[in-house]
Amino acid sequence: MGGWSAERDVSLSSGKACARALREKGYEVREIDVQRDLSALLAQLTPKPDVVFNALHGKGGEDGAIQGVLEILDIPYTHSDPLASALAMNKQKAKEVLHPMGVPCAEGALMKIEDIQKGAEPFKPPYVVKPNTEGSSVGVYIVRAGDNKPPLGLDKWSYGPYALVERYIPGRELSVAVMGTKEQKAKALTVTEIKTALDFYNYEAKYANGGSVHVIPAPIDAEVFAEAMRIAAFAHEKLGCTGVTRSDFRYNDNEPGVSGLYYLETNTQPGMTPTSLVPEQAAHMGMTFGDLVEWLVENAAVHT
Repeated sequence: MGGWSAERDVSLSSGKACARALREKGYEVREIDVQRDLSALLAQLTPKPDVVFNALHGKGGEDGAIQGVLEILDIPYTHSDPLASALAMNKQKAKEVLHPMGVPCAEGALMKIEDIQKGAEPFKPPYVVKPNTEGSSVGVYIVRAGDNKPPLGLDKWSYGPYALVERYIPGRELSVAVMGTKEQKAKALTVTEIKTALDFYNYEAKYANGGSVHVIPAPIDAEVFAEAMRIAAFAHEKLGCTGVTRSDFRYNDNEPGVSGLYYLETNTQPGMTPTSLVPEQAAHMGMTFGDLVEWLVENAAVHT
């Protein structure tokens, strides 16, 4: 848990919650706050544990890096393998895999952040500018007609030379958790609608007290509900994910049928506190938080 990404604090919360739940289940647990020091990490992994529970989020922990280290050490670990982790973490690459298979995605492309800062616009506003390889809605901006050029905040961009720019999809925020391994077919749990009084479901909305409200099951048309479940399970399988994932969507309910549903991304290391979206959905389906983390441990694997 921990790590050095922009999601360090979220990871520490996830890790502590999972460690506590696993101890209550009778497991012997050692907590490792990962720093950017490989020799220190190797020392903390000696003697080898039976399983590593990966509660890291963001760069270094969700992008295949830590997974590669654990593969070399031949230590089983939770969640997805290096390839699936790296692919899902790269939002544009994941869409390039899934869109040709029929998954409806928000139109977008990678752009140099310096071009955006100079006023280049890929679409007429509104559009979304966000890091291509971050999570937790870190560094996400909605650019609207009449905004400053560059929009406030983008002059302080610190997420690399490129940004993912997508056409803004008005409407509702939906999320679907999926459980599945190489041997067990991916199963979507349910659909959550996330409501917030803030501008959009950003980092503050996710983690500040009262920042958002989760409605389970989402009060949407049954056809759209089923399609979100289908796409989330499909993305989990086609990206090669294992363990637990969470796929996020935008839904414009002014469009007919399922035509307003758009896939955004799949998270291979979703938040794992008892009030996070995935544990909430598991609880809705009758699975306690302890049962969820135990399932992840018992289905941990070395993938290569």
